[in-house]
Amino acid sequence: MTPADEYSADAAYLERCVELAEVALEAGDDPFGSVLVSRGGTVLAEDRNRETTAADPTAHPELALARWAAQHVPPSERAGATVYTSGEHCPMCAAAHGWVGLGRIVYAVSSTQLAAWRAEWGFPASRVRVLSINDVVPGLEVVGPVPPYDRRMRAIHERAVRSRA
Repeated sequence: MTPADEYSADAAYLERCVELAEVALEAGDDPFGSVLVSRGGTVLAEDRNRETTAADPTAHPELALARWAAQHVPPSERAGATVYTSGEHCPMCAAAHGWVGLGRIVYAVSSTQLAAWRAEWGFPASRVRVLSINDVVPGLEVVGPVPPYDRRMRAIHERAVRSRA
C-alpha cells in the first residue's frame, strides 16, 4: 500500500486544506487551512488562517472551527467529527479541540517539521513551544504528517517565509 492509498479517504479533505492555506497566503496570512467533517463525511465548516488580516495572533482556523462546533454541533456528534488541517494544531488550538470534544485530527505537516524548516531557512523559532497534539489532549486519535501533502505544504511555507524576508 502506498502512502496515497493509505490516506485516500482523507485526500479530498486534505486537498481542500492545502487550497485554503494557499488562499490564506494570497491574502497575506500564514498558510494554514482547516476543514471540519462529520462522521458521515459532510463538510460542516472550513476556515483559513486570518492572523495578519484580522490583526489577531489567535485567529487560527483550528480554533475557529472548534468555536464553530461548540455553537453548531451537538456534543453527542462532536466526537465523531474529524478536523483536517494543513498543519498540526498548536497547543492553543489542540486545547480548544479537546475542550469542545471534537474527534480525530488529520494533518498534512507536523509542528516539528515546520519548526525544522523555519530553522533551516534562517527564521526564528516560534514564541510558543512545539508540542504534539497528544501532549495537550492525551488519547485523541491523531494522524499525520500525511505525504504528499507535507511536501506540498513545505513548498507553500517556504514561499511564505521567502516573500516576507
